Amino acid sequence: MHEVSLMEATLSLALDHAKARGAQKIHRLVLQVGERSGIVPEALSFAFDVVSPGTLAAGATLQLETVPALCYCDRCQQTFRPEDWVYACPRCQLLSATVCQGDSLDLTLLEMS
Repeated sequence: MHEVSLMEATLSLALDHAKARGAQKIHRLVLQVGERSGIVPEALSFAFDVVSPGTLAAGATLQLETVPALCYCDRCQQTFRPEDWVYACPRCQLLSATVCQGDSLDLTLLEMS
């Protein structure tokens, strides 16, 4: 389950930011999870519950937001939402190698005091 190592890295980043700003407590973290990132949100949430105790983020709220996948078609010069794991343009069926969003994990908000 790679979500544990991803959450450890994310929490480390959050803790570094909190400590650099003199925070004593992290209250909420908001993560954007791309729907094509290969990350299972439920497993990520479970991993947070495992790695956060004993840190400034103990008891914090983890909010996960799903980011839809968008690809770009060079022929149609349009973005589109892929229907499955084959990124074919719904207009012209050209396969796209350009994923514009939905394949990442981003820490977008950190509430602390």
